[in-house]
Amino acid sequence: MTLAEAAARVGVAPATLRAWRRRGLIPQYRGEWTPAAIGEARVVARMRARGHTFEELARATRDGRLAYGFLQDLFPLEQERIPLELAAAQTGLDAALIVRILSGLGLGPPPADWVSADEVQLLRDIARVLEAGFPLVALLQLIRVYGQAIARIADAEVRLFHLYVHEPLMRAGHTGVETAERMDRLTRLALPLSTPILGAIHQRYLQHFVEQDVVGHMEADLEGTESDLGRMRVAIAFADLAGYTQLTEEEGELTAVDAVERFVEAVEHSLPENARVIKTIGDEAMVIGTDAASLTEWAVAFLEAHPERPRPRIAVHDGAALYRDGDYYGRDVNIAARVVARAAGGEVLVTSPVADHVHHAGHPARLRFEAIGEVRLKGFQAPIELFLVTRARRSSRAANRPREPR
Repeated sequence: MTLAEAAARVGVAPATLRAWRRRGLIPQYRGEWTPAAIGEARVVARMRARGHTFEELARATRDGRLAYGFLQDLFPLEQERIPLELAAAQTGLDAALIVRILSGLGLGPPPADWVSADEVQLLRDIARVLEAGFPLVALLQLIRVYGQAIARIADAEVRLFHLYVHEPLMRAGHTGVETAERMDRLTRLALPLSTPILGAIHQRYLQHFVEQDVVGHMEADLEGTESDLGRMRVAIAFADLAGYTQLTEEEGELTAVDAVERFVEAVEHSLPENARVIKTIGDEAMVIGTDAASLTEWAVAFLEAHPERPRPRIAVHDGAALYRDGDYYGRDVNIAARVVARAAGGEVLVTSPVADHVHHAGHPARLRFEAIGEVRLKGFQAPIELFLVTRARRSSRAANRPREPR
């Protein structure tokens, strides 16, 4: 590639690119403008636009901090541009739907009404899924879930690679070129393995959740509790760490973050088979399950196993939730989120539907439900009856029963 062509790819004048090369800011340049060299130049251009001086950039280049330029050599620098209308004709998808699909994946709307060759192939595959009879409304939600999940995976890959590969190389005193070469070799070996690894994990989880869905449908049919389309009958739990803010102030952010990571990992690894973590927000984990009784028993056992500070607290509610884009929404989700805020560290609070469910499930002998009265939760007009749940003692059977359902 000529200097003029490379400059056009970077978005600067040829004289500017030549000056950067003379200053040693583009170590990947070795007599010709390769994709790797252009990748480095693009990083330099971004840093210059952010106000960094030549001295700062030269020092960062020597230290290997700008060594990611080689990644441009692993991926196509430029692809064939296909007009949006032509892509619509080739895939059979409406142009407006193409824009919606790409935006849902997180790729943004097509620039200047064109898509790349890779995106056209992706759209062909999506069109085949629709032709097979998969509902469009479900596919659009699934696409958004894919986009969000894969974005998190890619972000984690880059950040962990930086923390455990890039940073150690720099600290060991390797030059910028040495750092880039070592990272290049490792990436070329590891990158092709990511697709089969992700495929195997996806298939394993897909099998698990298909089985769970079959069981859930059977139980809903037997109990006559099938919800409206888009709404699902679920048990909802929120768990967080009481005193997390105080811990951050007293022990520092790193200690607090470590505590959160251990907490979330403990939740994920201890949940019953019919429950899973849907999302985490700071020190809070949202859990969805199919059985309120088993989720309540898990909550009590979890707090017994974690008496250390900051102490977890958990709320469990049973109701219906609206499922959208891999997440759950609605009044009952909000109730569970509000209830956990009323719990103290080391407490499990549940609502009356959970107490009723546990009683009907025949589990009351293992748990003790203490009515704490009706509580007005923020954002709700009608009061909600709450119970404090603890492990039952054999000597207090009469107190172990939740009150009879109304």
